[in-house]
Amino acid sequence: MIEYSEAEQRMVLKLVYYGPAMSGKTTNLLTLHELLPRQGRGDLMVLDTADDRTIFFDLLPFFLVAPSGLKIKLKVFTVPGQVKHDATRKAVLQRADGVVFVADSQLCEQANNGASFDNLEQNLSLVGQDIGSIPLVIQFNKRDLPDVISEAEVKRIWEPTGIPLHFSAALKGAGVVETFSTVSAMVYDHVDARFSLAAFHGLTRDDFLAQIVRSSGADG
Repeated sequence: MIEYSEAEQRMVLKLVYYGPAMSGKTTNLLTLHELLPRQGRGDLMVLDTADDRTIFFDLLPFFLVAPSGLKIKLKVFTVPGQVKHDATRKAVLQRADGVVFVADSQLCEQANNGASFDNLEQNLSLVGQDIGSIPLVIQFNKRDLPDVISEAEVKRIWEPTGIPLHFSAALKGAGVVETFSTVSAMVYDHVDARFSLAAFHGLTRDDFLAQIVRSSGADG
C-alpha cells in the first residue's frame, strides 16, 4: 500500500510492529531510536497509558533521498497489544508496507503469541492485506529471561512458514537492528519490484539499508 507521488517525487513507506501486550514492541522502537543514525531521524513519540504501554502508536520516521531526487519517508509504528484496543490496531495496520511480529519468548506467553498472530492475520485481511504477500518478519524477544521457549522449538514451529526469524533481547539492544534491517530489505525488494528504485531512481538495496540502518557499532 505504498504512498507515492511522481509529481512531488515523494514516497512514504510504513512499517508496523505488532504482537501481544508487553512483548517488547515499544522497546524495539526506543532501542532503534538510540542506535540508528541521528542525522535525518525524526522524533520518537510514545503515548503511554495505565493499562497498556502504547494505546495508539509510536511513530519513528526516517528520511532519505535517492540519487534521482526521490524523497522517501519511512515511518515505523507500534500497535497496542491489548485486545480491547483492536480498532486501533486495525487503523495502524492500514496501508502497512511491512510488519514485524514481536513475540514474547517466555513459555507462559506462547498461547498469547498464537492468539496475537491469528489476530494479525485477521486484521490484515480486514484492511485488504494478505499475510502471505506482505513483507513480514517474526522476532522472538526477551531471550535474556529465564523459562523461555528454546530456539530449536521456535524454529521447528515457524521455519516451515518461510517467514524470517530473529531472536532478540530488546532491552539490551540484541537483535533489534538485525530485525529492522531484515524487514527493511524485504520492503525495499517489494517497492523496487513496483517502482524500480534501482533502475529509475539509482537507489540500490545496499544504499537504502546503509542510509537507514548504519549506526555506530550496530551495522545491520
